[in-house]
Amino acid sequence: MRYTTPEIRRIYRRRQLTNRFHLFMSVCGMGFGLFWLTWILCTLLSNGFEALSWSLLTHPTPAPGGEGGLANAILGSIMMAGLATLIGTPVGVLAGTYLAEYGRRGWLAPTTRFVNDILLSAPSIVLGLFVYTVYVARFHHFSGIAGALSLSLIVVPVVVRTTDDMLRLVPDSLREAAIALGAPRWKMVVMVAYRAAKSGIATGVLLAVARISGETAPLLFTALNNQFTTWNINEPMANLPVVIFQFAMSPYDDWHRLAWGGAILVTLSVLAINVLARLLFRQKSS
Repeated sequence: MRYTTPEIRRIYRRRQLTNRFHLFMSVCGMGFGLFWLTWILCTLLSNGFEALSWSLLTHPTPAPGGEGGLANAILGSIMMAGLATLIGTPVGVLAGTYLAEYGRRGWLAPTTRFVNDILLSAPSIVLGLFVYTVYVARFHHFSGIAGALSLSLIVVPVVVRTTDDMLRLVPDSLREAAIALGAPRWKMVVMVAYRAAKSGIATGVLLAVARISGETAPLLFTALNNQFTTWNINEPMANLPVVIFQFAMSPYDDWHRLAWGGAILVTLSVLAINVLARLLFRQKSS
């Protein structure tokens, strides 16, 4: 089928208009998202930095009208996030290792990946309700360890997915070379596969920590809150997300100021973790 010159020009103009329309819509969509993101960040930075002070980091949460800070909430968040990482990382790394190294054949590995993807996208409030049912309700009290357990359920699928993906990127020639030299399979995994994928696995762990740093819903059902500083993880424990939620919903201006301070602390910590994760991933890529 042959086209005349006017028809070719008409088709070309129509394609140009279609291209410009879709480009315009793409730019509008990007601008819409950036507008709200910029507004949120500017509001957070303007209110959050005003609330930053030394007392914010050194004093516990106050009663209404009193002077205080968020020291107990910061300590509780660090303890629960650290314990959740210690619980979830070994489980996630071992599960991801099985999927990538030992479960390449058969039905179990694909099924496990499917279930892990479901858990990866599960609402955190569902995980918190699960821990509340099997742990908090059974022992009849809230605790920091229950909060850590609920957060570890968020850590595990992230680490499993990252470990599985990073180990599958390791060339099979490295595995074959280690096996050809007489190394047992477990030693090949530890000495060859883990070494090649260590930066990617570490990146996955950091991303999991960044994700749980701002989780509020599971901690409402498990750790609850505590106005005082405590090192006992078997007691209700203050944490930044829950304190921010409760203080932001209160009618007291001094609590609102502390909520903004806590929000900027969480944002800066998540930003620092994400920057570190990107640096590790860039180091692996190079």
